[in-house]
Amino acid sequence: MQDILLNGDGMPARPTGNGGAKPAPADVIKESDSAHFMADVIEASRDMPVIVDFWATWCGPCKTLGPMLEKAVAAAGGAVRMVKIDVDRNPEISAQLRIQSIPTVYAFYQGQPVDGFQGALPESQIKAFIDKLIEMSGGQSPAEDLAAVMEQAAALLADGDAAAAANLYAKVLEADPENAVAIGALARAYLALGEGEAAKEMIEGLSEALKLAAPVQAALSAIELAAQAGESAGKLAGLHEAVAANPKDHQARIDLAMALYATGDREGAVDQLLESISIDRAWNEEAARKQLVKLFDAFGPTDPLTVASRRRLSSILFS
Repeated sequence: MQDILLNGDGMPARPTGNGGAKPAPADVIKESDSAHFMADVIEASRDMPVIVDFWATWCGPCKTLGPMLEKAVAAAGGAVRMVKIDVDRNPEISAQLRIQSIPTVYAFYQGQPVDGFQGALPESQIKAFIDKLIEMSGGQSPAEDLAAVMEQAAALLADGDAAAAANLYAKVLEADPENAVAIGALARAYLALGEGEAAKEMIEGLSEALKLAAPVQAALSAIELAAQAGESAGKLAGLHEAVAANPKDHQARIDLAMALYATGDREGAVDQLLESISIDRAWNEEAARKQLVKLFDAFGPTDPLTVASRRRLSSILFS
C-alpha cells in the first residue's frame, strides 16, 4: 500500500501544480511582434496549435480575457501554445488579419487559422475552445487525462487500495481544485484509511458551494455514519438482545443498524431502519428515516441496495 499524502499537521495534502499533466514548456506563453510572427505562430503551429491573443493596454475586456487564456493554456500542459500580440505596436499584422475589434483570438494549426472568437468569454468556453484545438490536432485534452485518472482511482478505491486512490484523487485536485466528485472520493479514501477526522476537516475548509455539492454531501454522510457506527460496533450482541426484548425500542434498533453497518452488514442496517419506520415512522422526528437517507447518501444513488431500499421505503411510507 502506498503512503497517504498528508501534510505536517496530518491533514490531507492540498494539491499543488498541475498534477499528472505534462509540465508546460517555458515558452508556452510568450509576447511576439511583426518580426517574429512567422516563427512564433506560423512555423510553430506546424507542431501544435498556437493561440494568438490580439490585445492592447487600453482594452478593458483584454485585461479580463488574457489571464483566463493564459491559465487555460498553462493547464493544457504544453499541448497548445499562446502568443500575445499588442495591436498598437503591430498594426501591420492587425491589418493583414483584418482585426477590427479587440480582444480577438485566432487559433493557428499547420500554418493556417483554424478557429477564433472575439470578445471576452467565460472560463468554461475558453476551456472548451482549447480542448477542441487539442482534439483536432490529435492530442489528448487535460479533461481526458483527468477522466482516466479518476477512473483508475475509483477502481483502486473499490479494490480496497485507499492510499493509492487518495494519491490519484489528490493529483486530480491539483489540476481541478473544484472537482466535487474527486473531493468526495478523496474524503472517502481518507475515511477508509481511518482518517475520518482529517477528511471532515478537509470538507469543512471548502467553500459553501462545494460543501453543498452532492458528492461532498455524500462523503460527509459517510463520515458521520462511520463515527456513529464506531460508537455502536462493540455493543452488537447487547443491541440484538434489546431489540428482541422490545421491538419498539427505536433507539436500540437505530443503534443496532449502525453497529451492523460498522461490521459491513449494509443490508442488515437497512432492514433494521426500515423495520423501525414500519413500526412508527414519526418516532423522534422521523429519526430512522433520516438515518436511512444518510445511508443512501453514503452508498450512492445508483448503488443497487440504495435503489431497492428506496422502493421498500416508498412502499412503507405510501401504504
